[in-house]
Amino acid sequence: MLLVIGIVLKILIVVAISQGTVAYLILVERKVAAYAQDRIGPNRAGSEFGIPFALLQPLADGAKMLLKEDVIPKYVTKPLYILAPWIAITAAMIGFAVVPFGPVGPDQIINFQIAPNVNIGILYVFAVGSLAVYGVILAGWASNNKYAFIGALRSSAQLISYEMPLGMSILGMVLIAGSLDLSTIVDWQDRHVWGVFVQPLGFILFFVSAFAETNRLPFDLPESEQELVGGFHTEYSAMKFGMFFLGEYLHVITVSYLTVILFFGGWDLPYFLDAEQTGLISAIFKVGVLLFKVAVVILFIMWIRWTLPRFRYDQLMDLAWKSMIPLALVNLVATAAIVQLIRTYWV
Repeated sequence: MLLVIGIVLKILIVVAISQGTVAYLILVERKVAAYAQDRIGPNRAGSEFGIPFALLQPLADGAKMLLKEDVIPKYVTKPLYILAPWIAITAAMIGFAVVPFGPVGPDQIINFQIAPNVNIGILYVFAVGSLAVYGVILAGWASNNKYAFIGALRSSAQLISYEMPLGMSILGMVLIAGSLDLSTIVDWQDRHVWGVFVQPLGFILFFVSAFAETNRLPFDLPESEQELVGGFHTEYSAMKFGMFFLGEYLHVITVSYLTVILFFGGWDLPYFLDAEQTGLISAIFKVGVLLFKVAVVILFIMWIRWTLPRFRYDQLMDLAWKSMIPLALVNLVATAAIVQLIRTYWV
């Protein structure tokens, strides 16, 4: 009974924190965009109460989403039209079940993971993350709008193209660590070296593919405003549009966690933190280190969005099929050969 209560509490905490984090990440991105474009950005909401830096702006945005009129056009396929945003946000949320937010293990006071010791953790994250595209495809098809439908078609092609290099890019770390469990991969990096040093090409392929999988610039072709007036969510308004937006940012958070866990040692901090430290204080420091690394990756993703122009669609496809997939295959075969040689002759 206590185990069930603990899991439910973890779920509620993760959901509450992730929703609040997304709200303030939108504010941060608006500030980053303003800085990149040499303007001020949001600076009013909260000033009347003496609260600086527009910290009430996310609350104002949330209230606007909730209070706006929810318009449903007559020509849409209503059941699927309503279902699509729910699929997008659900697929984004359930991926957090196996993401370790801190140290995990039998010696730890608290396991910072909703479902610890899942041997196929990374496979689970990719499986449920890929379900989000069904929300996009259904939104485009059910809208009965040519712009939305083109965005949905682009999204399906983009998903198929970039899931292959994304999946192959992490197999190098899986082979090296000998496990699909995210906590085990972090433990390997703690004992040896961060993944980015043993898999530099894998890291680059993973990170670029992650941009495409999350529909972030310069790969946001499914929602290209100049061509598709917003793409797959053209016909969505109020909170339904907000759910698509929320799902996109949750994917950004998930991708940032995976980047840090797979390639930047997770909560590992050389010479300061290691797996042997199991006390409460060390656990708090490890969570802090992990969150700091994730925040840096999120800021980098935002900076890329406001720095690089959008690809043309043919360039998007060429990059995946002619460059990234061949490189991912070369990286996988080379890593497998080196790992086998080391385990055969040096261990």
